[in-house]
Amino acid sequence: MIQNDSQPSTTQLARKLNVAVTTVYSKIRRLEKNHIIQGYRALIDPRTLGLRVTAFVLATVSYGAQRYDLDRAVAKQIAQFPEVQEVHIISGDWDFLIKVKTADVEGVGRFLAEKLKTVRGVDKTLTCMVFQTMKETTEIDICRSQTP
Repeated sequence: MIQNDSQPSTTQLARKLNVAVTTVYSKIRRLEKNHIIQGYRALIDPRTLGLRVTAFVLATVSYGAQRYDLDRAVAKQIAQFPEVQEVHIISGDWDFLIKVKTADVEGVGRFLAEKLKTVRGVDKTLTCMVFQTMKETTEIDICRSQTP
């Protein structure tokens, strides 16, 4: 319930769940303490801020045999750019999967040329432009997970 809407009070949650307020309160605190709940954030529609273009960029690094520590250092540097929403170190022919949001296609081009390509070690990129998003969520299906 908190994943869908983190604003209800513990009293409101307890009422919906038909349990004591103290039960809800202690469960939430335990989830926070165990880092299962990592924070509470507002979800902002990027289009309302003029960020209408999403792209996924696959990137490789140029240093011979892949070394995880070097990948992590490059990934951390890429993650600092404001256009970047996500950076994943991946397996296969590519080293990184990067999710980027910009105002327009030209913004993606500027990001690639003026920022990503300036990161030492970034060698080759492949950019996939998003035409339409069918699902984008931060929710985790806890019914399928094995949480404590």
